Amino acid sequence: MLGTPLLEGGRRIMILGGGELGKEIAIEAQRMGVEVIVVDRYDMAPAMHVAHRSYVIDMLNGDALKAIVRREKPDAVVTEIEAINTDALIDLENEGFRIIPNANAVKICMNRIELRLLASERLKLPTTRYAVANDPGEARRACSDVGYPCLIKPEMSSSGHGHEVVVNPSDVESKFNEAIKHARGSSRRVIVEEYVDVDKELTVLTYRYPSEGSTVTAVIPPIEHQRPRGVFHYVESWHPSSVSGNIIKTAEDYAVRMVNELGGLGIFGVEIIITRDGRVLFSEVAPRPHDTGLVTLASTDINEFQVHVRSALGLPTPQVKVTTPAAAHVILADNEAWAPRYIGINEALTIPGVQVRLFGKPNSYRGRRMGVILATGSTVEEAIEKVRKAASIVKVEST
Repeated sequence: MLGTPLLEGGRRIMILGGGELGKEIAIEAQRMGVEVIVVDRYDMAPAMHVAHRSYVIDMLNGDALKAIVRREKPDAVVTEIEAINTDALIDLENEGFRIIPNANAVKICMNRIELRLLASERLKLPTTRYAVANDPGEARRACSDVGYPCLIKPEMSSSGHGHEVVVNPSDVESKFNEAIKHARGSSRRVIVEEYVDVDKELTVLTYRYPSEGSTVTAVIPPIEHQRPRGVFHYVESWHPSSVSGNIIKTAEDYAVRMVNELGGLGIFGVEIIITRDGRVLFSEVAPRPHDTGLVTLASTDINEFQVHVRSALGLPTPQVKVTTPAAAHVILADNEAWAPRYIGINEALTIPGVQVRLFGKPNSYRGRRMGVILATGSTVEEAIEKVRKAASIVKVEST
């Protein structure tokens, strides 16, 4: 049964995706005495460093994915990566394997178009204006309907890959092709979205766990995050957020409604946008711990990864509390290198309250996230000041 605690029987989980989030999931599972197997598309992925066993396969190859799950017979399968064959997950779930959070939730969340349709049409959550396009001609009409400037995004992608800003009709075809080039899988559909003037962005970490025969849904106080203008992946996050209580209540309501609709067990990262004209909009949701939630390694009594593992194992999690103001800043590479080296760590660690977490990726390329700096302070402003100072010191270099 979905809610049965695994520690009463099975003790093996498989993590599909071995990035920095998978690594923290693996560490928390190890602490619970659980056997950990990691699967990813390349060798020496971060989570493989702390796993009992690992496999390297094409994650879009459904037959390969199903063969490994059937061979290892994990008690829970945890998804961490966007580029994955979701139809294979549905088949495995139908065979009786426990997919976390559940196979259908993963399939919907990995598909930007299906997720938007669920949010705006079924749940009636406010979103940006949008339209779907299958080719450059449809994209041109969609951009005209949505209005310029607008965004073209692949149906399936992650971390901002393939997000293109379109400012006039002459750019549409090239931007469409660029978005498709970065798409996950074989889809050639895109979503065209209204380009909004963002004031603040929130991640509402929302989790579901079994309790006394039912499922409880709970939220962690929202995390505020930001990215430089024109960059579509987060750079900084801090906890707690600076937004008003009314906005927090609205954001949490959107998150709970979405996560309850998706169902299953585990933590979801629900992204909320607050525009400069005062709108609170649902944006996206990740069916796993969220990048911005790395700050919970410093800010909360129970971090997002432990919450996810507890839920996957069928164990409860009481209300998570923010115990100290904290901030996080990613360490980005600006060059390509194998076995890169890091400079400035010694100096950064002289700042009180600062921690450096290197992900252990075997190679770097421009814009790749190679680590995260965490900082605590008596206030959020103090934590942000510390983390920015440390981030200005630590650099990724070629060996």
